[in-house]
Amino acid sequence: MWRYYHAHGRHDLPWRKTHDPYKILVSEVMLQQTQVERVIPFYKKFIRQFPTAKRLAAASLSEVLAAWSGLGYNRRAKLLRDAAQELSKSAYRTKLITVEELEKLSGVGPYTARAVAAFAENVDVVFVETNIRTAIIHHFFTHVGRRTSHISGGISDKEIEAILEGVLPKGRAREWYSALMDYGAHLKRGGVRVNARSAQYAKQAKFEGSLRQVRGAILKALTTKKPLTSIKKQYPDRFDLALAALARDGLIKKRGRGWHIA
Repeated sequence: MWRYYHAHGRHDLPWRKTHDPYKILVSEVMLQQTQVERVIPFYKKFIRQFPTAKRLAAASLSEVLAAWSGLGYNRRAKLLRDAAQELSKSAYRTKLITVEELEKLSGVGPYTARAVAAFAENVDVVFVETNIRTAIIHHFFTHVGRRTSHISGGISDKEIEAILEGVLPKGRAREWYSALMDYGAHLKRGGVRVNARSAQYAKQAKFEGSLRQVRGAILKALTTKKPLTSIKKQYPDRFDLALAALARDGLIKKRGRGWHIA
């Protein structure tokens, strides 16, 4: 892994050139269920527009959604703005930001909190994501069948975390996880397909015609001040469901007879 990373690691990724917890949080939220190559231009544009948590916190939701448009899973944008509002009130620039503090932020779960702690503060924590799973399962669970493990239903993240606890080089978490993720991505490109053996594995649903697609189309129309009539005609069965879901998530609201960004 170290040999591969030193020779071929993705050292130029923009979020690897900063230790700012806010900027690393932006990258981690964007990278959820989205490929690195797609995220890079969005991240650069987003950070130019919102270079600090304070700047993002002060932006309107419409501004944030417009900057996010095209990246997908738009609820992430709202939660990130909410987290920025909470983060901008803290003293994170003058003291170590802990996993516990990070987990209190809107939309930040155990994985994201630990990833930010590792990459921003070099904290020795253990966490698992898809490329890490690939590397660990490939090298430590070669004897385990597709759906068999010590725990019924596949290889659990707890089993993977137990191995990570033993191999984490103390004081090098930032570099270690960068290397491990790059190596796992390298294995995938080389044809290694082992994540289906994970208990956390779930096949991603098709985007075309999905409720997610309709939600995205509605938000794009509202942020660009376009009518929703064509979207309703195109997706008659899913349009009302998408509106209700967006309203429930706090992304849109009814004002008068029409819908608007919240």
